[in-house]
Amino acid sequence: MRIIDKTPKVSRRRFLASTGAATVIVTSGAIMSSDRAWGLTVKNLEPETMRTLVQMARDIYPHDRFSDAIYAGAVKGYDDQAGKKPNVKDMLEDGVTALNEMAQSKHGSNYVDVGWEIDRVALLRAIENGKFFQTIRGGLVTGIYNNPDVWNLLGYEGESASKGGYLERGFDDIAWL
Repeated sequence: MRIIDKTPKVSRRRFLASTGAATVIVTSGAIMSSDRAWGLTVKNLEPETMRTLVQMARDIYPHDRFSDAIYAGAVKGYDDQAGKKPNVKDMLEDGVTALNEMAQSKHGSNYVDVGWEIDRVALLRAIENGKFFQTIRGGLVTGIYNNPDVWNLLGYEGESASKGGYLERGFDDIAWL
């Protein structure tokens, strides 16, 4: 009889680290990611709700160069609002629940676990006229694009008034025009 060694040669931790894929861990009160080592403490919403909001932010305003930490920072304000206004908390939790139910019926998994971006975007298009979606979309505009880290990624130098305006700072140095 042949003896087969069934002990794993690679630990789960080493496998995940070597694949290069970011993993998201949801614990009570926080969500964490291996993508550039970020975490977000959640005080008022369910961690799964925040995880869904982060994925929604990425799907609504997709930028391949932005880490999930940028999107997490953009949706952090919703957790703060949920602590101050119970109606906001209910709207966010109910909206995520409805989105997950729709994803379950069409794809057999929660929204964040739907594998293809095009399928997640189709789910968002189905709810885009509702209050939940419009609230998230509207807050993300400033939540994402008022971030100086995003400015660096997009090549924006920031406001110019405090630096004397644009005219004397290379406004007309466009060589390709």
